[in-house]
Amino acid sequence: MVEQSNYAPKDRTSVELFAGGGGLAMAVSSAGFRPLLFNEFNKRACETLEANKADPYDVGTTPPIPEPGENPPLLVGDVAEVDFEYLKGRVDVLAGGPPCQPFSLGGVAKGDEDKRNGFPHMFKAIRQMEPKAVICENVRGLLRPSFMPYFEYIKRELSLPFEQRAEGSAWQDHDEVLRHLLETARVDDHERYDVRHYPVNAADYGVPQIRNRVIMIAFRRDLGVDWDRFEELVRPRFSEESFHDAMRNGSYWERHPNVPGKVREQVMARIPQRPLPLIDGERLRPWRTLRDAIKGIDGQPPLPPVEKLDRKEYHLGGFTDHIGWPDARIYPGHTPNELDRPAKTVKAGVHGVPGGESVMLLDNGEHRYMTVRETARVMTFPDDWVLAGPRGEKMRQLGNAVPVLLGQVFANAVAAVLDEAEAST
Repeated sequence: MVEQSNYAPKDRTSVELFAGGGGLAMAVSSAGFRPLLFNEFNKRACETLEANKADPYDVGTTPPIPEPGENPPLLVGDVAEVDFEYLKGRVDVLAGGPPCQPFSLGGVAKGDEDKRNGFPHMFKAIRQMEPKAVICENVRGLLRPSFMPYFEYIKRELSLPFEQRAEGSAWQDHDEVLRHLLETARVDDHERYDVRHYPVNAADYGVPQIRNRVIMIAFRRDLGVDWDRFEELVRPRFSEESFHDAMRNGSYWERHPNVPGKVREQVMARIPQRPLPLIDGERLRPWRTLRDAIKGIDGQPPLPPVEKLDRKEYHLGGFTDHIGWPDARIYPGHTPNELDRPAKTVKAGVHGVPGGESVMLLDNGEHRYMTVRETARVMTFPDDWVLAGPRGEKMRQLGNAVPVLLGQVFANAVAAVLDEAEAST
């Protein structure tokens, strides 16, 4: 994992809503937050969380609060039916990625009128738990000009979650109330959050994938966290310019000495020859590629080559879900993943014909589908994370997830500034 902070937080706690296949949950846990609760509705995603040692409970029950070392409880069912009052004052971080279909460029884009909008449930959870911080990941479509007024409204709601929207009222009316309170009224700092958002490309954080997202961070105002310190910790440490430089100076090819000369020449012909800039006096690390992911990053062993494409349930080299899949095709308007670039955005399979989206171009000029394990590596999931369901459901869970490395950078930064703020009081 990429080290962004050496500060090891104490017994900090977390709750994860819309947990899905567990990407953000893993990231928050790796930053030292002990999960007190997961919530998820999708059957296969719940099976994945259960396979990775979450204990399932039905929505409507109050699960036990786990002690250190115990398995986290998983409430299976609709978040709208969950009562979080029993966790009030016990949660350091509330994390989640509310369903993105209302705002995705590939979805129906109904925005606030779409019943799949998960933000109201996040705000209810905040009111009931009063967490110290909130981490929320979503699609970049939230920042489209047509949605920016509503996105700014979401941020104001997150700033004042205790000022509830009246049932049946328009969001614009509620927004006027929030604006007035933020500009003129005094709100108790314990019930007010300072909110910022960050457009990110996961490749800039060491993820071997081009994945543009927006991350919202909120801190309860009474804590007095250092935002400058936080923003330094979440500053990208990888860049495309450094990636191009690594190809020009040969260091990338030294990691991959078996790439055929013809492939290398084709790749190099597309690399700009301009000099590498320094960012604030610092030379950033090179983007990671699909070839890097297959070979292994951060100490992972290489994945063995896929030679058979017959859908048989065998696992190459002892790696689960590393299974050949036949009939890869490229469709008009789709291009394959190239080995010597970060992978294309892993999608959940609801964006039309998937041709090219999970297909890779091999060194010999042939195409094949990426295995689930290769896709999991592109999402920076560890090799021992179990994914439940048939291939399509596993790919869907990965496409809906937060890359673990990306989430970890932000979770580490949250842990550091919370600890430092409390140490200074």
